[in-house]
This record gives sequence, C-alpha cells and structure tokens, in this order.
Amino acid sequence: MTTRVDNETAAVSLPAGGRETELGGALIVNADDWGRNAETTDRILECIRAGAVSSTSAMVFMEDSGRAAGLAREFGVDAGLHLNLTTPFSEAHCPPPLRERQQQICGYLSRHSMARLIFNPWLSKVFSYVVAAQLEEFSRLYGAGPNRIDGHHHMHLCANVLRGELLPEGTIARRNFTFQAGEKSLGNRLYRRHLDRKLARRHRLTDFFFQLTPLEPRERLQRIFSLARHMVVEVETHPVHPQEYAFLAGGEIFRCAGEVPVSARFLFPAAAARKESR
Repeated sequence: MTTRVDNETAAVSLPAGGRETELGGALIVNADDWGRNAETTDRILECIRAGAVSSTSAMVFMEDSGRAAGLAREFGVDAGLHLNLTTPFSEAHCPPPLRERQQQICGYLSRHSMARLIFNPWLSKVFSYVVAAQLEEFSRLYGAGPNRIDGHHHMHLCANVLRGELLPEGTIARRNFTFQAGEKSLGNRLYRRHLDRKLARRHRLTDFFFQLTPLEPRERLQRIFSLARHMVVEVETHPVHPQEYAFLAGGEIFRCAGEVPVSARFLFPAAAARKESR
C-alpha cells in the first residue's frame, strides 16, 4: 500500500502502558459518540476494557453524558471532545438558549452539502457560542479541558470552526480521512490536503486517519494496521454498530493486527517526536 504522508505532526511521549510498536508507530483505535446514550457508552467501555479500543470521543449535553464522564473517571478512560454541531442535544437539563442555537447550526449544516465548506458570517457568533459551551461543559464533566478534539460527522472541519479558530490551539485535532489515488477525485484529495495543512498550523495531527469499516476484505485492515509499525495511525470506530462491536469485543481485531499492538491511549509515541525533530 503506497500512500502519501503529509507529516506535519508534533508529538508527545507515550507513557507506560501506551504500547508503542518497536519501530516507533502507534495504532490508535478511537470510538466515537461516548455519552450519546447508555447503549453506546456501555459498548465502547466493554471494548476499551478488552483492550480493543484505545480511547473515545465524548459528546456533551447528551442523555448519557454525565454517567459517561463518571465511568471515564472510574475506569481511567482516555476521552477527548466529540464536538457536536449536527445532532440535537438530548440532555434534559441543557440550557434552552444553547439548545436553540445548536439546533440553528444543525439546520444550517444539514441544509445542503456545501454548507460545511462555506463560512457564514451571520452565524459566526452562534458557532462561537455553541463550541465554547461544549468546551466548558467538557471541562466541568472531566475536570480539565480536552487535549484532543474531533467532530460528530467531522464538522470540526467546517469553515466556521476552522476560519473562526474556535478549537484551542495546541490540541490534537482529527485530520481528514486518508485516501489513496483513485479512491477520491484529485480535486477532493487536494482540498482535504489543504485543510489538513491549515489544521496542522494550530494543532497536532496523526499521520493517517481511517475508518474501521468496511471490515471486508480483511486485507484492507491488515494494510492499514501495518502502517502503524512506523507511523501514528488513528482508526475511527462505532461499537454501537453490531458488526464493529463483534469485531472488537470478540478479539478479531487482534488477529487482524497481528504483531501490531493496539495502543492503550491516544498519545503519540516518543519515536514520532524524534522523527519530527529531524
């Protein structure tokens, strides 16, 4: 598998138990939607405790957000913020003004496919308010601000968030999906590369980002996992989906990954720092 790498990451050291590969890479399996509802949270936790998932991305102002934060403290779950601009907040005690503004953004971003690409100056204050509220709520629930941020439906990459510089500088941010030549049009790949370079000016990025599915053919996943021998690879998963849950909780991921270990947390290995300093 030949894939171009735009390696613009800065890295932090992997603590004991982080499971760095011998060649300096890391396979980070991250589960999205922690706290969305009890079923989602419980399935993610089971996969984390089985060692099949490294970390999770937490939603705030959702029906299970409070319980999920308590479980994260109890079990030492590595949680970042899953910025939500597309699914209405479901927590019963969410402040009405915040709920209304978030629904305004949800309506705008779902109105047409190009909405995420176009900066809307009339909604800039609304975006700023809703993003800041989620950052503050994460800090309240987890005791500190997030050191890692991604977006529900990847809307942390929408124009109003990026151009408005609404994400705290220096945090780890999720890059665009990695595609090979032929998987997307040249224009699409160039645009994604442009966004990643812009994102890398203020944030730390992994080398590659893939989604776990499709699970077949297995050779696809084996090629992805093998990249983690030398590079930092994030793989996104949603264990609430039965197929993904069975693959993770049943241990098939370990057989597929072979000698490449699943990282215990979402942290870059020390070798990545050495690579960056060259």
